[in-house]
Amino acid sequence: MRELAAFFGCEPSEAAVYEHRLATDPDEYASRLLRATGTELLLVDDGFPPPGEGIEWRELGELAGCESKPILRIESHAAEEIPTARERGYVALKTIAAYRGGIDRVSDEVVAALEANEATGAPLPVQVHCGFGDSDLWLARADPSHLKPLVERFRDTRFVLLHCYPFVREAGWLAHVYGNVWFDLSLTIPHMSRPAEALREALELAPVSKLLYASDAARTPELYYLAAKWWREALAEVLPPDEAEGDGRAILRENALALYGLSSGPSP
Repeated sequence: MRELAAFFGCEPSEAAVYEHRLATDPDEYASRLLRATGTELLLVDDGFPPPGEGIEWRELGELAGCESKPILRIESHAAEEIPTARERGYVALKTIAAYRGGIDRVSDEVVAALEANEATGAPLPVQVHCGFGDSDLWLARADPSHLKPLVERFRDTRFVLLHCYPFVREAGWLAHVYGNVWFDLSLTIPHMSRPAEALREALELAPVSKLLYASDAARTPELYYLAAKWWREALAEVLPPDEAEGDGRAILRENALALYGLSSGPSP
């Protein structure tokens, strides 16, 4: 609330921030927060919020004043859609197997999707929800180390471990050991109260080239702003001063462009 109050120029209280929110046009309010992040390119999971309950990925990009691209959620699409995902503009696949029994027991449907993806000869990256989330998730079964058999089976597929808390070290280990594993700290940042500590754990084993910025922001525009601000502050605190600019740019931008095979404009 203090961060948001400073941004909006109002009293540092929940009541004042909420009053400002109610008094502002919703699109204008969201757009101001999104544009303050300095985002060049948004990659948006098309499976949440459900259709009709939120802003779809194209409109989100318009509000943010940047390009946006969709990510196909495996559980929300028919299996036959997987091989043509790239042709239809998707830049990655995503699974929420952690919410469907756990990533220690990935369903046959998800495995079939991974097989279809790899059979294309140019598989899209596959994002996997790991670590904490809502109450319908069993945390012990969301430990990314359970993915070891899939990572080894689908060696041509680039896996991206999302969120990861409290299994940040486990995710870092996988990214250290396997060439086809990357990870982020979305949801961890901004929700964890000590973002710099999580970042230090992430980089204990994993190289800078394997860590990605992400926010996991959805529905609530404030989270886009807070995630971007606190990621930058944590990077400035953790990275050595003589490496902070280059490594920070890699984590915030370059690693994702390379991983997803994307291009963007000049770095801001």
